[in-house]
Amino acid sequence: MTTTNDPLVLYGETFQSRLLLGTARYPSPDLLEAAVKRAKPAMLTASLRRQTASQGSGNSDLGNGFWELLRKLAVPVLPNTAGCHSVQEVVATAQMARELFDTPWIKLELIGDDYTLQPDTLNLVDAASQLIREGFKVLPYCTEDLVLCQRLVDVGCQAVMPWAAPIGTGRGPVNPYALQVLRDRLKVPMLVDAGLGLPSHACQVMEWGYDGVLLNTAVALAQDPVAMAGAFADAVQAGRSAHRAGAMAAQEAAQPSTPVLGTPFWHHES
Repeated sequence: MTTTNDPLVLYGETFQSRLLLGTARYPSPDLLEAAVKRAKPAMLTASLRRQTASQGSGNSDLGNGFWELLRKLAVPVLPNTAGCHSVQEVVATAQMARELFDTPWIKLELIGDDYTLQPDTLNLVDAASQLIREGFKVLPYCTEDLVLCQRLVDVGCQAVMPWAAPIGTGRGPVNPYALQVLRDRLKVPMLVDAGLGLPSHACQVMEWGYDGVLLNTAVALAQDPVAMAGAFADAVQAGRSAHRAGAMAAQEAAQPSTPVLGTPFWHHES
């Protein structure tokens, strides 16, 4: 689903979609290709570690044809630093990804907890700062912590990507208040990354004013990944349209939607 008159703008570049899609865990390359063609995402994320893993491992790639498939799809690639646990590891992985993918874009992942895959909030800002100094266009995966996100912006991140819930859980926004406060306070583009499981989750955060979403597991592990990719694309656009339209204010009491003027007098209160 495209947004021709309302493009997503990141680091001065425009994208005609507000959905970013991951490439992991699909049942087959054919289903990945079909899902991408249906969703028409702005970017495809790809992990350097996963794609260079040995065939047959738990995070192995989709085969030797993966690179050819990416080129065939002709969608901008957003490499990520998945699996990194230190700033040094992040920087080294990002440098290799820039050479391999020939792009300055990087999704910054610095994991602090292997159980929840929560970002290392104590070192994330330092990692982002180093990458920005090296010329990367950094999209940091982070929590919904307002102070952390503000610090990321302060060191030069022109966009941030807070999670809705831990990666792969599909629970949807577990802290709606914090996500809405974050959206209200920061003026940079923000994309919700991780934890969305249903198209309604994506629509909801877009209604709050988020600029886009990044998905993987919710599509890849759906019974019909292609149909689910389309559902998410439609939901993202619906949420964006609703946000721009301006929702009515919630009311405490029922309000008649039909005018009472002209109704019989015996229907009026005395």
